[in-house]
Amino acid sequence: MGKSIKRKIISLLVISLLFAPRTSLAHAFSAAFTNLTLTQNRTELTYSIDTLSVIEGIGGDQNNDGKLNNQEFTKIKYRLQEWIEDSVVLEVNGKQQTSKVSNLKIEKKGDKEVATIHFIYPTYAAGSTVKLLDDIFYEGRNFSSYTNLLSIDYEGQISEAALQGKNRDWTMLLAENQQIQQQAGVTLPSPQRPSLSHTSWGSFLVLGMKHILTGYDHLLFIFALLIRKQSIKQYITTVTAFTIAHCITLSLAVLGFIELPSRFVESMIALSICYIAIENIFRNKIKFRWVITFFFGLIHGLGFASLLKEMNLPKPDLAIALLNFNVGIEIIQLIIVLTLVPILFKLQTTNGYKKFINFGSTSIFILGTIWFFQRMLG
Repeated sequence: MGKSIKRKIISLLVISLLFAPRTSLAHAFSAAFTNLTLTQNRTELTYSIDTLSVIEGIGGDQNNDGKLNNQEFTKIKYRLQEWIEDSVVLEVNGKQQTSKVSNLKIEKKGDKEVATIHFIYPTYAAGSTVKLLDDIFYEGRNFSSYTNLLSIDYEGQISEAALQGKNRDWTMLLAENQQIQQQAGVTLPSPQRPSLSHTSWGSFLVLGMKHILTGYDHLLFIFALLIRKQSIKQYITTVTAFTIAHCITLSLAVLGFIELPSRFVESMIALSICYIAIENIFRNKIKFRWVITFFFGLIHGLGFASLLKEMNLPKPDLAIALLNFNVGIEIIQLIIVLTLVPILFKLQTTNGYKKFINFGSTSIFILGTIWFFQRMLG
């Protein structure tokens, strides 16, 4: 590239870094975590929501740093409590239940900062129908990205679900001998623990699809991989290498065999975007891209795993949830590739495609660099 082009790129990078938001989300994903525990003595519900979602829902970030400090949290504490109490409702036999609220606070959940509130209800007899409804962001801009990861413990028996989209309620029957009839109508005999219903399996499939759709860094990485002119064989081997690699580390991370700091993983994901963009600009020919793609795919898999790890799923349900979550990711990835590749093949026949690669890859590099510094310093 000429000196003038280099100066323009450097100037654009500096301006972008100066005016970019001070925080960077690896995934534009609004996450909540609910634990409902029913025992012979009382019923407890713990609800946690990430603080970025709190800011988007009711505000409070006065210094615009994407976080809630103690002073900011104190000012919105009662408004936050009202917001959650009005939106997260427990019904028993069709009647809304009154609770004692305690201990609303900001705390760490993994690498996330969340606002957590505890509700205490009376005990409920066998034969009661318990229903949890969640209307947080039910209408508004965060409707599609909000997911409540729900875990229910009934006398030591655990079941899970992901409440998302329009499916924002969970119902079960407190039956004798610890039998649970879940929303899908599955009744389990006494000696068995309840496992994920078909409805829950589907929710993890959708969760995987939404996770990659809101993972803008992963989407940008895929686009960067595809934008350079390649043969069909190269496209297939590159996408296959990425798929195999992130499936490996996604599974190993969720199963607890790999543990790396989130800041490091997310920073390396941003760096992978930068590297592929540079390769697109400066390499005359793309050869053996699948090798570097496999390596970076291992890093991206660790990023995919963060959400499932935070759910702390019991091992009997983990394989099913992991499989469906992974399938959801692959469905969206396949749709993206099958949509983009024919378009790119058509564009590659035009005279200006080289300029398109340089401009697109430069933009990708700048955005990846911004994310890298934000994540390293954030």
